[in-house]
Amino acid sequence: MLLTALFLPCIAMAQKVAVVNTDYILRSLPDYKQAQQRLDKHVAEWQREIEGKLQELETLRQSFQQESYLLPDNLKNRRAQEIKTRDQEVRDLQRKHFAADGDLDKKRAELLKPIQDRVYTAIERTSREKGYSLVLDKSGPATVLFASEKIDITNDVLEILGVKASEAEAEAAEAAKNGKKAPTNSEMRKN
Repeated sequence: MLLTALFLPCIAMAQKVAVVNTDYILRSLPDYKQAQQRLDKHVAEWQREIEGKLQELETLRQSFQQESYLLPDNLKNRRAQEIKTRDQEVRDLQRKHFAADGDLDKKRAELLKPIQDRVYTAIERTSREKGYSLVLDKSGPATVLFASEKIDITNDVLEILGVKASEAEAEAAEAAKNGKKAPTNSEMRKN
């Protein structure tokens, strides 16, 4: 037992480690960009739908406020109930589209997960070919304070995915200029 405790740190130190930037890889893939655009279209459509329902609800509320003093109690109660029902419908619609396991999560899984799986497979292949025991994602929330370029396999992964590093760099620079960011590795695994 004591021998294992003494040799375990030496064995761990002998392991090869690499880093990869999945954010950069995803931004470099044309099919990822297309899938993200399709996802953005769905999100915009759902937001328009909700905004339309919210406008209808607000119009209903304003009308009720203006007319409520003229309405008999039974009609007032019916209109108040209608407003309450419509309000709940809007909340349900918001949850349906944007809550955890809602339409957004499902659509993201449908459109992006196959691409993310391909990236993960390429990372795994590169790691096995180059003999890395541990690969850290330097684009995610786990902090990598320093990573030598010698252990960065990002371009190797891009090569397996059929993207040239120069093309990827140009596209990544364009995406950074536009303020767009691909999901991190931890976000990829949620899907």
